[in-house]
Amino acid sequence: MALAWERARRALATRLCIRFPARHVAIQDVPRELDDVEAPLPEVEEQEERRSGSRSSAKICAICLGGMRSGHGQALFTAECCHKFHFHCISSNVQHGNKVCPICRAIWKELPFHGPLIADVAAQGTATANPSDWPQGRLPRADTVNRQDHFPVFRTPESEIFNDDEQINLQSETTVGGGHDGDGIPSSVEIVTYTEFPAIKESVAQKNFTILIHLKAPHAPASVSSRAPLDLVTVLDVSGSMAGTKLALLKRAMSFVIQSLGPSDRLSVIAFSSCAWRLFPLRKMTAFGRQQSLQAVGSLVANGGTNIADGLRKAARVMEDRQARNPVCSIILLSDGVDTYIVTPTQGAPPDYEPLVPRSILPGSGHHVQVHAFGFGADHDSAAMHSIAEMSGGTFSFIDEVGTIQDAFAQCIGGLLSVVAQETRLSIECADEGVLLTSIKSGGYANEVAGDGRGGFVDVGDLYADEERDFLVTVRVPVAPGDTALILPSCTYRDAVTTETVRVEGDRVTVPRPAGPVSAAMSPQVEREWHRVHATEDMAAARAAAEDNDFARAASILESRRRALESLASLSSDPQTLALVAELREMQDRAESRQRYEESGRAYILAGLSSHSWQRATARGDSTELTGLVHTYQTPSMVDMLHRSQALLPEVVEALNRSPTVAPSRSPAADPASQRRSLARAFRPTKSFNGRSS
Repeated sequence: MALAWERARRALATRLCIRFPARHVAIQDVPRELDDVEAPLPEVEEQEERRSGSRSSAKICAICLGGMRSGHGQALFTAECCHKFHFHCISSNVQHGNKVCPICRAIWKELPFHGPLIADVAAQGTATANPSDWPQGRLPRADTVNRQDHFPVFRTPESEIFNDDEQINLQSETTVGGGHDGDGIPSSVEIVTYTEFPAIKESVAQKNFTILIHLKAPHAPASVSSRAPLDLVTVLDVSGSMAGTKLALLKRAMSFVIQSLGPSDRLSVIAFSSCAWRLFPLRKMTAFGRQQSLQAVGSLVANGGTNIADGLRKAARVMEDRQARNPVCSIILLSDGVDTYIVTPTQGAPPDYEPLVPRSILPGSGHHVQVHAFGFGADHDSAAMHSIAEMSGGTFSFIDEVGTIQDAFAQCIGGLLSVVAQETRLSIECADEGVLLTSIKSGGYANEVAGDGRGGFVDVGDLYADEERDFLVTVRVPVAPGDTALILPSCTYRDAVTTETVRVEGDRVTVPRPAGPVSAAMSPQVEREWHRVHATEDMAAARAAAEDNDFARAASILESRRRALESLASLSSDPQTLALVAELREMQDRAESRQRYEESGRAYILAGLSSHSWQRATARGDSTELTGLVHTYQTPSMVDMLHRSQALLPEVVEALNRSPTVAPSRSPAADPASQRRSLARAFRPTKSFNGRSS
């Protein structure tokens, strides 16, 4: 009974946020009327955890000491230090002036509040920074964004199910007929083929005769209203290392994303540091939705650790639990650090990154969502970000210079807003008897050759407007007189706008079989693709050598491939080959020493591997430095969005020049590329004593 009285006394003290000195309670000190007091307290070890400042039990509110379970009519509040409380308990505490965590004594910057949410506050005029006053929705200066008096954060308690997405009506949101070109003729995926050689001598059998199958997606719809709407979740790192200019530039990049989405697109933002929280559910980007979203993003502050896994878990829940679904969906992840909660280094073995990605969004799960990962700065875990992208079928981009973050986002958004084909599958069927399919080179795309060798397929997935894919297939060709029919390619996909299934039959691939001599000149298209495939394999080999600390061998592998390409007279003027040479030279330079490799070489090579594996544009390093292949996979929609982003550069420079935290070049005569490089150099992170960027 004495123990019960002591528990009750301490519960009252905690509720009033006062401290009593510990003392032993004698039996005679306890009033008889408290004999029957029941205190639903946690176990003794959980009490010790609370006293020592460690994580408390997720089932007990540390203020009222009552149970906490979601879905039982009690709102819960998760603080930025990841401790949970009943919302009414902690908001009462805050109203009495207590702005520190009752458990770990962390000073809170985000406070619970019994009152209107942030959107309502803006409507009432009580917030001094209103997104509607910013030109084109741009965020305010970096030195005012983080001030608590400008952007108080009222984080609402989260439910266990994220089914509060804003409703949509797909029939009214999209215009049927967007899959036709300007002449009213249906636009579909194009299939073009090239044989390795123009002919095969009739008396010669070929074990591995190469055929290049080229796919090109339809053009973008003529009007914005006729494209497929997008559901987008952005997962943003707001850990302590993002403080200052990096967070300000991230907010500006998110402002550009918000302004680029249409009223039929929906956006949800997940922020994470030591834990993750959802700023708002999937919301349509109408004028009002944009204003609310801009204000929510503007309220972000940087502190805490890096919990990538928790951010992705919440993003996956948003996608899984949504009541309505736009035809296109994607997750964008940005982080500048290393996950310190899930990934644990292992002696002599690479870390296991699988726990970072929820199984529910992986291919084959029924809710597959691609994660496009962006590694930000020199201190991010590029191996983890690349693995996240690869597992989900997305791309990995490396943002070397922090000033280019908006361009990197713009390129990605330009593609996502132009998806025209989904669930695309390329099928290959052998034609004449004796012709057998022996292999398919498809990069990161899953492929399969039938057991009898008479066919196969490649799962291509989504295609952006005007996007192209090249696949090399090899067949065994028997001795035969006359022409030999090799394969019959076909393609099926779902139109992203009409949701109708489309099947396209390619032309039968036939090779002449003359009795006399044949030309030995290889098709330039096939030759170029073979060199790209071999170069990609060498990039992977160089990365493996560098991971084994053999940097001389890594540089040698890249140099050998580069010199081989430079010696090709047939491709000496081919722009894609020239760009591949420049890319290999850049990789070689970044892999020559441990310091260069750790700083940027690993991330640069991984971003290149991601781009070539999926044949899709990624940002890597300072993309203004290289031309050609770095941009080969860009589509017209990506280029258009990138130009829109770059047009805002002078405004960004002017706004950040006013910030006391940075001093980029102010030369008015500099061209946009030079301005961008100067801006990026001014924002290059410096090392702090703990090894993180500051």
